[in-house]
Amino acid sequence: MDIALKITKEEMLGSVPVTVLHLRGWLDAQSEEMLLAAARDAYTAGARFLLIDLAEVDTLTSAGMRAIQKVYKLFTAEEEHFKVARVKLCNAPPQVYHVLGVTGFLQNIPNYETLQSALDSFRE
Repeated sequence: MDIALKITKEEMLGSVPVTVLHLRGWLDAQSEEMLLAAARDAYTAGARFLLIDLAEVDTLTSAGMRAIQKVYKLFTAEEEHFKVARVKLCNAPPQVYHVLGVTGFLQNIPNYETLQSALDSFRE
């Protein structure tokens, strides 16, 4: 099993333009900076709505959760917390969904069962 994180980026259009990062592998201390760099690059290029596709994430550690939290802070202005969800998750496998739920992540960063339902949820 290849645990190295791989990230592919895709631009999609729902009611707003959404940058989708498809993750494959382990989101952990070794790959934390990769996710942050991909998110920073997207933000610098003008992305304001980000969807992180977790369908092929095998393991999510505390460092991976820290990376997701930093991405959330990058995309979400202080005055928008709890108002506009600019970062969302989708397709979290059961073991990853469980970790996100237990740690309270899903209170601020919603997870959707499908990529399409997540895309449909984005609003300006």
